[in-house]
Amino acid sequence: MTADARPPALPLTAGQRARRARILDATAELAGRGGFEAVQMREVAEAAGVALGTLYRYFPSKVHLLVATLHDRLRLLRTTLADHPPAGHTPGERAATTLLRAFGALRREPELADAMLRAWTFADRSVGAETDAVSRLVREIVLDAAGLTDPDAGQLSAVRVVEHTWHCTLASWLSGRAPAGQVRTDIETVCRLLDP
Repeated sequence: MTADARPPALPLTAGQRARRARILDATAELAGRGGFEAVQMREVAEAAGVALGTLYRYFPSKVHLLVATLHDRLRLLRTTLADHPPAGHTPGERAATTLLRAFGALRREPELADAMLRAWTFADRSVGAETDAVSRLVREIVLDAAGLTDPDAGQLSAVRVVEHTWHCTLASWLSGRAPAGQVRTDIETVCRLLDP
């Protein structure tokens, strides 16, 4: 089985979780300094203080690493939202506030944002479980922010449209095709689909 076809190992012990966290931190640091191309498996392993074989056991490829880094950043956002709920009178306003908060964080680290989004966008089937986990987490963040605890089919569809729009507007911004103001307007507009 090739490295790309092998599923990543799941960390189980406290030591394994700490090692995984060091790997993701090293990935974010390298990507933040030089984008997608700066993330090389050997350099990540050295920066994280792990053997190259260990790195490959957790993350079979650079794309796996960067998608996991994106998931980790989104997980932290969700935790932050639980402690500091978004302001807004409607579900759409709260969802827009949340996604714009995430956009602000990405704007502060454009090289890292580009690397993570490029990996998520162009991941092949071998990274399907990880990209699906990112998509689920984005939907959960939107649902949490909007306060939709028991969404109906129409609301779930609207959340998927919000997720797709968020992804596309980020890609447009990162490629220089859309200014930040347009991203803001598009996100605020699409999030109105969540309002009753």
